Amino acid sequence: MAGFHHVEVWVADFETARAEWGWLLERLGFTLGSEWPEGASWGAGGSYLSVTVPPNLTGSTHDRRAPGVNHLAFKAGSPDEVDAIMAEAPERGWRPLYQDRYPHAGGPDHYAGWLENSAGFKAEVVADEARGTPSTTES
Repeated sequence: MAGFHHVEVWVADFETARAEWGWLLERLGFTLGSEWPEGASWGAGGSYLSVTVPPNLTGSTHDRRAPGVNHLAFKAGSPDEVDAIMAEAPERGWRPLYQDRYPHAGGPDHYAGWLENSAGFKAEVVADEARGTPSTTES
């Protein structure tokens, strides 16, 4: 069976990360599953994403341009939902990217928004439904 079991994001400032990631994940339909003093996990579709401060952290920010993970892309529903998330994001610690090409920075048939949080993590919110019509194919 294909798919992710979980993704773990290491952060330097848990309180800020919890607020930023928590808002985005819950806005996308993830549910808070567990919390501990320096971490939390949100789940959806049988997978979960954890945000935690590791015991052996070596830096204070994420560099998405260095080797490693560039960004996480999430299914966001309809284009209207992508638009709503992008409009709300700046109030929640996320800075919109590529606004000059929004919402087609990924190409003319790809409706998405890109965000960067205060620690330098990038997230993509992708419309996986046509306007007003549920998707009938897996992406």
